[in-house]
Amino acid sequence: DRSTIHGRGLFAARVIAAGEYIGTFHGPRVSADGCHVLWVYPEEGEPIGRAGRNLLRFINHATPYSAAFEGFDLYACRAIQTGEEITIDYAEAE
Repeated sequence: DRSTIHGRGLFAARVIAAGEYIGTFHGPRVSADGCHVLWVYPEEGEPIGRAGRNLLRFINHATPYSAAFEGFDLYACRAIQTGEEITIDYAEAE
């Protein structure tokens, strides 16, 4: 839906509990930055980029944030209410 943060956003369709798995960022692997690309920095090896192809590509940055990625999996950092925009901190995603 439309976001007051930026363009489109990702919104909760139901209440999401703190710590709950929200979804996995899916898309093809990429080697260059671009629109809707999420980078994961493993402890060993090169960064891995994916160009988002599912709804998680619409997640926006905000502080305080409500969710965080563990690899390409997204989890709620706190309870998120129905209709609330789900946000991450880009610095935490790296």
